[in-house]
Amino acid sequence: MPHVLEATRSAVRVGELTRAYTEFTLRGVGRSFFTKWFATVDDRDAECERALILDDRVLRSVNALGWSSREAAGTRRWSARYAAYTGAMHEWAGSLSVTAPWLEWLLFDLNGHVEAQ
Repeated sequence: MPHVLEATRSAVRVGELTRAYTEFTLRGVGRSFFTKWFATVDDRDAECERALILDDRVLRSVNALGWSSREAAGTRRWSARYAAYTGAMHEWAGSLSVTAPWLEWLLFDLNGHVEAQ
């Protein structure tokens, strides 16, 4: 376990989120938990597209708004889809003049109960 945590922390800290996602291989630990790990250990400058949490509640909200990680990434691979999600969240946050973590929290709180306009 320490090797996985160390390797993924190193990947996150240099902005290699796809690699970190691919390398996180602890049995029984899913996306909702390990992306929390990524967000916690990402100590890069705020201007970077820092790691964000992607859990089922956030995914329900972005899907309810009509966004598809699969379409955005152009693949079914979750590692690429996570990177596409992170990039999109930072882009949307910038256009709304909020932080990406705040937008993530809002989508988590909504839990898919959104109305696209």
